[in-house]
Amino acid sequence: MDAINTGDTAFLLLSTALVMFMTPGLALFYGGMVRSKNVLGMLMQSFVMIGLVSVLWAVLGYTLAFGTDHGGLIGSLQWIGLRGVGEAPNPDYAATVPHLAFMMFQGMFAVITPALITGAFAERMRFSSFLIFSLLWSLTVYSPVAHWVWGVGGWIRELGALDFAGGTVVHISSALAALAAALVIGQRRGFGREAMHPHNLPMTLLGAGILWFGWFGFNAGSALASGGLAANAFVVTHLAAAAAALSWAGAEWVHKGQPTTLGVASGLVAGLVAITPASGFVGPMSALAIGGGAGVLCYLGVLLKWRLKYDDSLDVVGVHGVGGTFGALATGLLAQTAINSAGADGAFFGNPGLLGKQMLAVVAVMAWSFFVTFVLLSIIKAVMGVRVRDEEELLGLDLSQHSEAGYAFAQSGGVRLQDEH
Repeated sequence: MDAINTGDTAFLLLSTALVMFMTPGLALFYGGMVRSKNVLGMLMQSFVMIGLVSVLWAVLGYTLAFGTDHGGLIGSLQWIGLRGVGEAPNPDYAATVPHLAFMMFQGMFAVITPALITGAFAERMRFSSFLIFSLLWSLTVYSPVAHWVWGVGGWIRELGALDFAGGTVVHISSALAALAAALVIGQRRGFGREAMHPHNLPMTLLGAGILWFGWFGFNAGSALASGGLAANAFVVTHLAAAAAALSWAGAEWVHKGQPTTLGVASGLVAGLVAITPASGFVGPMSALAIGGGAGVLCYLGVLLKWRLKYDDSLDVVGVHGVGGTFGALATGLLAQTAINSAGADGAFFGNPGLLGKQMLAVVAVMAWSFFVTFVLLSIIKAVMGVRVRDEEELLGLDLSQHSEAGYAFAQSGGVRLQDEH
């Protein structure tokens, strides 16, 4: 108990709350981009993850991710049900804060990651199938990948690849799961033929603002202590988001003739995604380069889905896949031990080997997440189905899955909700 630093503890608890707030922010960000008949269904998928994954994390997920290593692949069951996780610090991970604080901080990452995937199958997945998939995915993809990258003895950590706050663990894993989900579940009715415009862009912008705000906890909090490294992560997080918002809007302006509010919102998120793995290893000018590059690359990544004709409804692959991959590789180029002595110098600072390690980590996480997701969803599809019936999709998920409507006007025209409370 003597090792606990109250300043570090207060900082980590605040960061944990900020990361928790990101999932409701994601709900608003995604919710505004779907059609009005699906807004509650979209919000529900994010909010229910806070409940489902939090419980799962406490019972089993945390120990699989951070328990004693088994073969570099998975943690032991030593902390099942949080047995032995208490107020004393765990020096293997965070020596100056209670073990419980570290566990809960990591738990908020586990919550938002499957919520990110929901953007790929927005407006068409059965809620019951979604719950089962999210539970299984968290155990078979998220916890193992978190152990590989962050767990003591994890093979990617031992390799020397760097991921400060979740470029591979959160963004690449969710993006490849999103791609697999889009392929297994299939396109929305009318995809490519009917207009499917966002129904509430002010909601999306509010969600983007909350994500930007919460991301300071996501990245700066990953320093696990209140000090210089956290300050650096805070600064580079903001600068990358700002640069990406501008570069996405600029690319859109050149390509389409006008910048859009959705483009600015998408761009800032792309910058936040890209800086995440690098935030504890690069300086401010490198962050501007990462953010500026991410805005353009992710914009191009979003355009690619129309050429390849896969229905990633809310552009999880284009933003989180492209942005996470670019950020992980940029870390291999721009990391500096002058920023963080626990890291490594990148290729631009005399160590080209780091880029190779980053590439291996990216490919491994991509392959595992895509393969496991494809298998899980294929099994669920065969056993119970994964998408709603055509008439339910036409009606909308709000009514067909939850017997609710997001807006009063949705009840007009003879539509009547069931069992009003």
